[in-house]
Amino acid sequence: MTAQALWCIDPDTARIEPGAEGQGIAVRTLFSGISRGTERLVASGRVPEAEAHRMRAPFQEGDFPFPVKYGYAAVGRAEDGDLAGRTVFALFPHQDRFRLPADALIPLPEGLAPERAVLAANMETALNILWDSGAGAGDRVAVIGGGLVGLLTAWLAARLPGAEVTVIDIQPERRALAEALGCAFALPDQAQPCQDCVIHTSATDQGLALAIRIAGTQSTITEASWHGEGRSAIPLGGAFHSQRLRIVGSQVGSIPPDRAPRWTYRRRLSKALELLRDDRLDALISGETAFADLPAAYGRILADPATLCHRIRY
Repeated sequence: MTAQALWCIDPDTARIEPGAEGQGIAVRTLFSGISRGTERLVASGRVPEAEAHRMRAPFQEGDFPFPVKYGYAAVGRAEDGDLAGRTVFALFPHQDRFRLPADALIPLPEGLAPERAVLAANMETALNILWDSGAGAGDRVAVIGGGLVGLLTAWLAARLPGAEVTVIDIQPERRALAEALGCAFALPDQAQPCQDCVIHTSATDQGLALAIRIAGTQSTITEASWHGEGRSAIPLGGAFHSQRLRIVGSQVGSIPPDRAPRWTYRRRLSKALELLRDDRLDALISGETAFADLPAAYGRILADPATLCHRIRY
């Protein structure tokens, strides 16, 4: 049998076609997860040419813009080798089976359901964002953008002792999710100033302007959005200079310099899987589709602002 994979073949057009299996331990896919922000850029052909190399998924096939096999959140069962019978996570595209070297497969920790493990890559991103932000115990932390990565980052920040974490989003429906994860919620016009730490994940000019407006004196704004080919207007004429603010970029492709001497990518991803052992995070799975039905549903899933992590069942 030939492995079957989801391929983006034209703007907002996908279909299932054969995909290369690779070499190493055989894995039968159980679930994969759609990372809406990045995959929407890929599916629409909006990956900047200058960023194409850095945007490649670990086991991507094809090239940007099209055709390309993309994705990085696969959970499956190893069928041979030292991991035979184990459930594993891999940074692999949407494909029904594949082979990878053992060092590219991470066994799920005890107590983590395979259905929830599709959040691992996004949790890894959230962990990196929190590191880059410098948020600490007792801080007032604002996370602008209540999408999947924003909510995971807020959930992590809320576990800091005494931290006061607020998720800010234009969708009032995000309130229940934020509160279920131990955070406060505010619409943009309700956002409180003098925040110790501001994390921006909305990928909008309005969100970045709000971040500058509510950041406290000499605080840091962590820009965690991925804007693709878009350009952002940064309002530097207001409080930015007088408040002596800083904007730092966060990107999961590299480990922050203060941790790089000790943390490997495998250690970071393994920790992300451990952090997922919380039943409350099931609320971040916003839907599920069978793999065979994915081409017809893919565009709708990516376009829907209510999508957080959409799970694919094999």
